[in-house]
Amino acid sequence: MIRTFVGAVAAVLASLAGLWLMIAPFALGTQPESADWSNPTITEFSTGLGVAVIGLAGAAAFAAAIYENLVTRGLVTVRQRAPEPAPAPTGASSAELATMLAPLVEALREDLTTTNGHRR
Repeated sequence: MIRTFVGAVAAVLASLAGLWLMIAPFALGTQPESADWSNPTITEFSTGLGVAVIGLAGAAAFAAAIYENLVTRGLVTVRQRAPEPAPAPTGASSAELATMLAPLVEALREDLTTTNGHRR
């Protein structure tokens, strides 16, 4: 468990290092504000992006491993999902659907013909 935690911390630190590489040319002033990106800026930014993405993927993987370990030990309980409602029957006939929808259609028609309690 401690190895997994250390790995998660290392992955987060790698992500932070990648983010620093991405913003360093702008924060340290080596890249002028209104100029096109220089080759060193492009290199630092793309390297930082790669390191940050790999670090985030590693942190997510370690977090999943820690969660699985906690579930295995019984320290975290897994919530059961609520059962999904049964799908509507597909064999309903048009007459049955018309009977079911008639009150809704009538209410909508009545609502459209009145405005603030006054007929149009």
